[in-house]
Amino acid sequence: MTTTVETTSSSSLSVSLQLQTSEDSTAIAMGDFEYPYRIPDIKDPYIKRDWLLNQMAGAFRIFARKGFNEGPAGHISVRDPIEPNTFWINPLGVHFSLLTPKDMVRVDEHGNYVDGNKAPINRAGFKIHSAVHKARPDLNVACHVHSVWGKAFSALGKKLDMLNQDACIFYKNHDVYRNFGGVAVETEEGENIAKAFGPTNRAMILQNHGLITAGSNVGEACYLLCLMDKACETQIKTDSVYASGLYDRIVIPDNEASFTYRVTATSANLYASFCSDYELEVQLSEGVLKSMTSYHK
Repeated sequence: MTTTVETTSSSSLSVSLQLQTSEDSTAIAMGDFEYPYRIPDIKDPYIKRDWLLNQMAGAFRIFARKGFNEGPAGHISVRDPIEPNTFWINPLGVHFSLLTPKDMVRVDEHGNYVDGNKAPINRAGFKIHSAVHKARPDLNVACHVHSVWGKAFSALGKKLDMLNQDACIFYKNHDVYRNFGGVAVETEEGENIAKAFGPTNRAMILQNHGLITAGSNVGEACYLLCLMDKACETQIKTDSVYASGLYDRIVIPDNEASFTYRVTATSANLYASFCSDYELEVQLSEGVLKSMTSYHK
């Protein structure tokens, strides 16, 4: 028995809009001034590394502000732009709100220390992330947390429905990994999760576990994760109201969902969306983090 009522609309099909590519600024920006939060064109790999590490520390602080810190759980891994077979990851046991660029640890694809902060990392977390990076060279960053709404929705063993505009960012862009095998301390579990990502997905609901997102840069993957957690919360709340029998549950049709995805889910849009939250963390960090606008100089 269906639990949805679909509406049809031709509005999105009749809109004449030049869809943005990943190299552009954002499709929502108008006016005579350049949008400041565009992905910088960084030629120097050492500056690019600095850009990524600042994003990384800022992303953790954003996660902390949203209540995603959960003991030793939660990780971001970033492919190093100088030695791409190595990865930066957060140290084990440091609260997300305290992390700085200098705290990050660089390891090889097997988790062996290379340089950076001399600190232990989460073995289970890296088993998942390294497998995803190996299977998908296009994904330079992976984010994973045990957020409350992500964990709650993961127990349902289902994908997100397209209930609103923001959810459409995950239209045919996510899946569910249903084979929870306990804490992922073995390489095989990470490889199975990587396979579930498939060739194009950027987000995954790990059943009875949590959420993982990925992207070409930290901002993209971080914003996807925050948005996915909100989508999980929204769907749980919507379903609870629908269960009363007093209201319909309206799902966005495929054509409109697909159109919205193409316009909003580009790397540039997701990075720009991340930057407004990141710049708040810059102001609060008292000089620890660098503004993303500084990398355009």
